Amino acid sequence: MWYTLSIALVVAGIVILVALVLATVRGLRRFLSAASMVRTGTNDRLGLLRARGAAVRVAVRQRRPVPENQ
Repeated sequence: MWYTLSIALVVAGIVILVALVLATVRGLRRFLSAASMVRTGTNDRLGLLRARGAAVRVAVRQRRPVPENQ
């Protein structure tokens, strides 16, 4: 009769373990989705910042007087 109790406890432990693993995977999926959205937004802003920097460099170059000896 003890083996029945042992099997029931093992099955209950496996069920609890599977539930915990599924909850963890679900949470990890949500985290990865949010991280991807943040990464995309950050890369978009970084691209705009780089473009603005390039535009400023071009504008500064255009405003500089051209040296006579070149």
